[in-house]
Amino acid sequence: MASAGDSLNMGVYWSLCISFMKQRRMGLNDFIHRLATNSYACKHSEVQSILNLSPPQDAELMNTNPSPPPSPSQQINLGPSSDPSAKPSDFHFLKVIGKGSFGKVLLARHRTDDQFYAVKVLQKKAILKKKEEKHIMSERNVLLKNVKHPFLVGLHYSFQTADKLYFVLDYINGGELFYHLQRERCFLEPRARFYAAEIASALGYLHSLNIVYRDLKPENILLDSQGHIILTDFGLCKENIEPNGTTSTFCGTPEYLAPEVLHKQPYDRTVDWWCLGAVLYEMLYGLPPFYSRNTAEMYDNILNKPLQLKPNISNSARHLLEGLLQKDRTKRLGCADDFVEIKNHVFFSPINWDDLNAKKITPPFNPNVTGPNDLRHFDPEFTDEPVPSSIGCSPDSALVTASIKEASEAFVGFSYAPEMDSYL
Repeated sequence: MASAGDSLNMGVYWSLCISFMKQRRMGLNDFIHRLATNSYACKHSEVQSILNLSPPQDAELMNTNPSPPPSPSQQINLGPSSDPSAKPSDFHFLKVIGKGSFGKVLLARHRTDDQFYAVKVLQKKAILKKKEEKHIMSERNVLLKNVKHPFLVGLHYSFQTADKLYFVLDYINGGELFYHLQRERCFLEPRARFYAAEIASALGYLHSLNIVYRDLKPENILLDSQGHIILTDFGLCKENIEPNGTTSTFCGTPEYLAPEVLHKQPYDRTVDWWCLGAVLYEMLYGLPPFYSRNTAEMYDNILNKPLQLKPNISNSARHLLEGLLQKDRTKRLGCADDFVEIKNHVFFSPINWDDLNAKKITPPFNPNVTGPNDLRHFDPEFTDEPVPSSIGCSPDSALVTASIKEASEAFVGFSYAPEMDSYL
């Protein structure tokens, strides 16, 4: 029988979980801003080091006081691309199903063929204000390469108006892994293994294309209507990273930042295997491995605290977590032979990888959705929000100002559609 002390400890633990879940959707920019304005946290040496970042070469995510949008002459010409005739009025926008820093994701039905899509609508002004146009274009480029993998969300086509960008994506309505973890607290090991295997397969495929994902977390992992994993949100992907290549941008989500990222050291594709370890740990235990409500303490834990594993997991799971959550990236599982090392680990010995990629393995959990209109696995925080009237229409040309013209010129080459796309 559990003692009163045990019950109290469990109460504190789940209170911590609830607090964690409520704060998880905060973006890294917002997080850094809060950190920078917290005088107590700023006294911590690690926090001071992190806030004293020098601008990285490929992007600066931490700019809490952004300068005005760059002039067109400073913007990159992204080259020629298909220019489809698609437009917002082609869709009937039904529900808000997600939100981000630069816009919303909406459930939409195409008016011609009645197919359902998830349409990601981004505000150009917001992107330019935070100098994030490179990341948006990177997301588009990665989406174009995702057509051959079963566990990556697919892009049908993209288009733009004077003030907005539109991604027309696969509609996935089994819910975020985050949502299911929030409801169930943690998963049994076979279920966690299945999800980890499908995630690892997707990451391995991205790495084979010289893409580092960099932002693996339960919010970016969806379940489809059958219960298979679908990885989404490629805004922080870094392209053209060769097997031994590195990058140095400080980006990601605080709970999942690898030690080398916090140390502002060059990092490579093994950063994704650290994140896989953090997500697997969270699936098994309910919280990320080094989590603390005190952010400075959490960063210190990531950098210095030894990994602590409770005894309620198998030896193979323990060994895998120790390998993935190795603070020294040169000793981390996946360092020598990338995905091959992961899939050959004993923890995944029950997995037939060919069957996994062919979706022949029955998922351990079925979302049981009745159809596209079944939104039971979406957070009411999103679905209760009214669909903005401006989403489905283009602005009057007379109202297109010089600043909107500037925004349009920043995204030359964004629009894309397959040559034989039936919607164009």
